[in-house]
Amino acid sequence: MVELIAVLLLVGVLAVVAMPRLDAALALRGAAWRDQVQAAALQARSLSTGHRRLVCLTVATGEVRLAMASANPATSCNTPLPGPDGDARWAVDAQVLAVTVSPAGTLHFQPDGRITSDGAGLNAVNASVAIAGEATLQITGETGHVR
Repeated sequence: MVELIAVLLLVGVLAVVAMPRLDAALALRGAAWRDQVQAAALQARSLSTGHRRLVCLTVATGEVRLAMASANPATSCNTPLPGPDGDARWAVDAQVLAVTVSPAGTLHFQPDGRITSDGAGLNAVNASVAIAGEATLQITGETGHVR
């Protein structure tokens, strides 16, 4: 009985010490995912202006994908851009945090630096990417600024 009480006390002390550290580690994962989404948007903007091609950014729960048009002018992206690790997805979230993109759908980074809701570049759009528990990313349509 004494041993059982000692074990329960030890488990209680470990729970009090370890749980806050575990929560902090999980919070860092959310911040890391937001940073990856932001980096993908910045990369899309850089690629579109640097290569003078349309670049499409698709953000979904758990993944970010980039694709580029093979020619200019173009209204759609037909060449997937692999991520830094060679995966077809630019970034992957193992936690699968909820992501909301407004307006919904693919964001089109035009060669002139604008962000539009369509591949033809007719409608510049201000977009936001909300990730559960993190600050919302704001993307300015006319300038392509990501913050």
